[in-house]
Amino acid sequence: MKSPDELANLLTRQWHSADKRERRLLDPQAWPLQLAIGRPPPALFAHHTARVREHIARWRTVTVGEVRWQDTAFRSAAEPVSLPLHWQLSSPEEWAQASGDAQVQLELQRLRYLLDRVDPRFHALLIRQRGLWHERNDEEVVQAAALTFELEPGIAAGRPLRGLALAGIDSKFIERNRGLVTALLDIRFEGQASQLGLTSFLDAADEGDHWLLVAPLTPGLLPFAQQRVRARELMDTPLPAGHILLIENDRCLHLLPPLPDTIAVLGSGLDLAWLRAHWLRQRHLGYWGDMDTWGLHMLARARSLQPHLQPLLMERALFDRHAAALAVPEPINAGAEPHDGLLDHEQDFYRHLLTLPKGRIEQEFLPGETVTHVLSRWVNTNFGAPE
Repeated sequence: MKSPDELANLLTRQWHSADKRERRLLDPQAWPLQLAIGRPPPALFAHHTARVREHIARWRTVTVGEVRWQDTAFRSAAEPVSLPLHWQLSSPEEWAQASGDAQVQLELQRLRYLLDRVDPRFHALLIRQRGLWHERNDEEVVQAAALTFELEPGIAAGRPLRGLALAGIDSKFIERNRGLVTALLDIRFEGQASQLGLTSFLDAADEGDHWLLVAPLTPGLLPFAQQRVRARELMDTPLPAGHILLIENDRCLHLLPPLPDTIAVLGSGLDLAWLRAHWLRQRHLGYWGDMDTWGLHMLARARSLQPHLQPLLMERALFDRHAAALAVPEPINAGAEPHDGLLDHEQDFYRHLLTLPKGRIEQEFLPGETVTHVLSRWVNTNFGAPE
């Protein structure tokens, strides 16, 4: 048999279970909640009657919820004894009150406030991950949820995060609430904000240190075979090669053949602000990304910074040739319409990808001989540097 204090402690422990919080706060079928108190064994009643009476007296003082009583006959008792057998709670408010824990009660109060003010799609997240809001002002959490519906992939268009003036936020709101905003965006965009990183997802200028992989494809151009370099350093550090191959991710280094007078820069992803470097205007630029809507979005962004670059291995004919063996679903697309900067045939390719259940071929899975053929042909293309 359990005392009110023991069951109160149990209720507190249950509150700290994310699964139980989510079910009991979101599923009306979770209520009423019935907790078993238990009945004293006959031997306890016979030899420790005072203890049983004290147990009964404690339960008679309980005013939260409903204590279910039942008359029970004992051989050692002249008449049936009314015993508390179950404690029934009818709502989350009774759950918190019955726990007797001030923290539980405050957290429920705050959650009620938040759930009343944010989109239902975020309810489970806020219920399960209390750390997202525990140390924040409630109004900032509500504001972050509203802001999430104004943010879209690539919306920053190369501006710093603090340059986004949306939903009446101050200049450092997103930076201050980066973890919360990322988690909320993950709900809308199926985890893409975390996968890409918030800065890259929004196509914001990376004011921190984004590291790129620099690999000379001609021996002797650089004193190393490959090296990580900060993107911002490449803005002011011309690379000593006439051909610069820009590659979306750094997982396809193994596919790159030796190429004359060529250096590859891998891993930019959506952090393309460094392409503003003036020295790149005097280089023969190739851009190679995934064949999916995000890859084409990055191509458009890169072209806006260096209009003379040449896209490589990113055309529909190549996609169609390898789709049966290599295409996979794109978890979330880069938008319903092609982005400015794509040529007409690239826009058509973008729209075509949107219609496919498997609209993505990742660059690292293309056949090596195809990559070698296309890149070798690119290097041998005549190039006149823009004025």
